[in-house]
Amino acid sequence: MSLHSAAAQLVTLAAEGEEHGGNHESLSPLVTGGSAFLILLLLLWITTRFNRDR
Repeated sequence: MSLHSAAAQLVTLAAEGEEHGGNHESLSPLVTGGSAFLILLLLLWITTRFNRDR
């Protein structure tokens, strides 16, 4: 498989995905982003609790 044919297949696959919009109706960007932010803050807090030698 050459690089050109692989790129052509990826372009075709991406074009097919655009027909459906790509977003699920039940996913809210605000809820998804807020959840990710809270999870990262929780991981940061856990990391700082284990790193008490500083």
